Amino acid sequence: MNNFNKYLVIFLLFFCSITWAQDDETVTYYGMTFDEIEDVSVNWKILEELREGSSLTTQLSGEITEVCQAKGCWMKVVLANGSEVFVKFKDYGFFVPTNATGSTVVMQGDLSTEELSVNAQKHYAKDKGASDDELKMILKPESTLKFIADGVAISQKP
Repeated sequence: MNNFNKYLVIFLLFFCSITWAQDDETVTYYGMTFDEIEDVSVNWKILEELREGSSLTTQLSGEITEVCQAKGCWMKVVLANGSEVFVKFKDYGFFVPTNATGSTVVMQGDLSTEELSVNAQKHYAKDKGASDDELKMILKPESTLKFIADGVAISQKP
């Protein structure tokens, strides 16, 4: 093989590796690291089994739609079926980046239902930067899905 062919092969391999690297997602763990279960994207079906006052230890995945702008101490995630889950972090032990909105997340922890008081709703609304007029519109408790995460894996494309 002549020198030109060797350099051509090296160049092509280098170019291909750059192209593949650009398609890869960067996954960052916060809290406990864990192995993702197979088909976690359809694990939202367990919501049918969840009863008021009960709790399930599981993994869920979805898209982050809101993050606490004060310090990343909570987030809201929409699952594949359209359900929204309010996520806090076990023992206040870790936080997520405040710019994680729009990222894909896999979470491991405990799922339950909870009635969120008016005061708690106003607190979280303040964290995300709600106006005084928006706070005045919060008038009654709200039933919500709550997830206490042991660990989260956030995927972002470079």
